[in-house]
Amino acid sequence: MRVLRSMAAMPAGDPRRERLRTAVVRDHMPYARHIARRYGRRGVPDEDFEQVAYLGLVKAVDNFDPEHGTGFLGYAAPMIVGEIKRYFRDATWSVHVPRHMQELTGALHRATDALTTEFGREPTIVELGEHLGVDPDEVVEALDAAGAYTTSSLDRPVGYEQESTSLGELIGEVDPGFALTEDREVLRGLVTHLHERDKRILLLRFFRGMTQAEIGEELGLSQMQISRILTRVLCELREGFG
Repeated sequence: MRVLRSMAAMPAGDPRRERLRTAVVRDHMPYARHIARRYGRRGVPDEDFEQVAYLGLVKAVDNFDPEHGTGFLGYAAPMIVGEIKRYFRDATWSVHVPRHMQELTGALHRATDALTTEFGREPTIVELGEHLGVDPDEVVEALDAAGAYTTSSLDRPVGYEQESTSLGELIGEVDPGFALTEDREVLRGLVTHLHERDKRILLLRFFRGMTQAEIGEELGLSQMQISRILTRVLCELREGFG
């Protein structure tokens, strides 16, 4: 504390102040590392947390007021923890998630632990929502958002052998919608070239669900004529796909 008081009494550009500042930071770096290691998480290098903790330490040294009546460690600890939490919030998510949802995800983890201890079982979505004061839909959204914290490459091998199958090869499949889209485009082109009466019969039969008798009545044709036209048109369309 005596060094901090001496440093605070010196003007900003004084070389002696810079030397004292450097000494204070160096002396408290082990304390910053201790805090950083408490927040270490799998997938994030420890060095990253340490650098963030050092940044918080430097800010604490620069902003500490010895006359305020608070001990330096009591002032520095929240500053360091705050920097680490900001780092979690802004830099460690693999996919961008809104800040509100990131905060809710963190609160959800704490609430789950607390309620599991209280109930002796995992809490339900409704119970978590009541505990946090949010709608169950938001709880579900936060649970989904938690999956965005880390991602895995589709090229990641799933075995230890050199020629192991990749993750993408296991979860990927042919989307049947692609073929359906192609068929629709082909059909659209074939229908375009039909006679207007044939188009109308197709519309009434397959899009309006009218019977052949109802179509014949509307167009002034017999049911047999409508049946023959439909048979002919459908054969033409099938041949167009061939």
